[in-house]
Amino acid sequence: MYVEVTRRPTAVWLARQITEVFPKDTAPKFLVRDNDGAYGTVFRERVHAMAIRDRPTPPHSPWQNGYVERLIGAIRRECLDHVIVLNVNHLRRALQAYAEYYNNDRTHLALGKDASHSRAVESNDAIVSRSVLNELHHRYRRKRGGRSFR
Repeated sequence: MYVEVTRRPTAVWLARQITEVFPKDTAPKFLVRDNDGAYGTVFRERVHAMAIRDRPTPPHSPWQNGYVERLIGAIRRECLDHVIVLNVNHLRRALQAYAEYYNNDRTHLALGKDASHSRAVESNDAIVSRSVLNELHHRYRRKRGGRSFR
């Protein structure tokens, strides 16, 4: 998950973001997106230049983009519903902390209860907890050699 925040997204800003998300030859084959007016000519040309097939969903049909809707719902339920956002920088920090938690610590049933960035099976030492997002979530881990992690 990649996170960036702006008050007014433009086609130029979105084109820059997609370049940063998918550097060099890491771009996906398809991009499924909604029909927001911010996806202007500059964005569409950048996507085409990256050899990504742009597939906007039909108007008024958010159910056709279930993966994104589910991620947005998870971000709201697991992060933003529990945070009073003070300003753009605070929102950016909260979303970046959540993205790190989502990718490295949060388990996913579709991945066999592993995190997006897989981790090794740990030994049978004592379990310790680390607070994530100001104790909104926790990362549980095995203690190594009597020391706690991080």
